[in-house]
Amino acid sequence: MDDAARVVNVVHEDDELLVVAKPAGLVCHPSKDGPLSSLVGRVRLHLGEGARAHLVNRLDRETSGLVLVAKSEWAARTLGKAMQARSIEKRYVAIVHGHVERDRLTIDAPLGRDDESPVGIQDKVRADGAAAVTEVEIERRFASRHGAFTLLRLRPLTGRKHQIRVHLAHLGHPLVGDKIYGGDPHHYLALVRGELGLERRRALILPNHALHAGELTIPWRGEERRFTTPPEPGFMAFVERGEAPEPADWPIT
Repeated sequence: MDDAARVVNVVHEDDELLVVAKPAGLVCHPSKDGPLSSLVGRVRLHLGEGARAHLVNRLDRETSGLVLVAKSEWAARTLGKAMQARSIEKRYVAIVHGHVERDRLTIDAPLGRDDESPVGIQDKVRADGAAAVTEVEIERRFASRHGAFTLLRLRPLTGRKHQIRVHLAHLGHPLVGDKIYGGDPHHYLALVRGELGLERRRALILPNHALHAGELTIPWRGEERRFTTPPEPGFMAFVERGEAPEPADWPIT
């Protein structure tokens, strides 16, 4: 296997589809820092010169998990229609602050721009927003020296920007490590400026927000195809042993 083949974690590949596990901290879209700095750049390296790569779904930079890539225009159109019809099912796991009281719940709360936020990309629950629904199930409640937490399983029934993150913050249980919706959006502004100091890192606990897209189910050529990938080691270390990297040891982003 050459170096190009190692730049993506391939979960499945055939003549029409490529499914990869994106690491937390990697953007999906191309950047000015070369092909290795984005998922689509890495996918193109993996597929080889002249290959077409159509990302069917995308994840926030800090979200880890499955991204589906179509290798042809036809596959991209077919899967794009499936996305619009909401027949592609995505499931996530997340770690949130506090112990969520109810074992199962559905968050039905419309989302729109937060005009009062200092962060231009921040959304919030608002009555005039777009419809958004997320199903939530408790997997485990736990505690560590950092506090009380809950491991959740989530199924978004709609695909709004930052939907899971906004809904969980609205519930009163934001994602651990969320720099925008964790209670102080100035964490995000500090990150953008390259000034995320030790105090802010300690408050965030984890270097990336604790959200993982671990399961993807698609309709494909008359059958249902299901793909899975486990959370990253750092995610599970926090759940199982309460371990978090020392703030001074966080990777430079």
